[in-house]
Amino acid sequence: HIVADWVGAHFSPKWVSEVKVAFGRQPVSSFVATRNSELLGFSCYETTSKGYFGPTGVKESERGSGLGKALLFKALEAMRNEGYAYAVIGGVGPKEFYERACGAFEIPGSDPGVYADLLPDPS
Repeated sequence: HIVADWVGAHFSPKWVSEVKVAFGRQPVSSFVATRNSELLGFSCYETTSKGYFGPTGVKESERGSGLGKALLFKALEAMRNEGYAYAVIGGVGPKEFYERACGAFEIPGSDPGVYADLLPDPS
């Protein structure tokens, strides 16, 4: 899949499987940002667990352009349309981005949450 391959080339290989899950759902639970047929970013939801947002990523040269925020809000809007009152952002990288973008806050004692006891990375 084109998006999964792009994610594998630019981000964590672990995210590839989550992107494949997102594209295997009906409705698809992923959004992509493109310019002139070039992939610039993606966001997913409902891949790790019910009610979870992520993973998401924007090509390094496009960060700070507003694409990440747009992809975040498209996914959150889709989740709201599917009946969710809130979303969990698991395994947050740039915590400050989410705090600024949507008022996200850390739930005390939630780490590692659903990420506990996952199979170790073979690499």
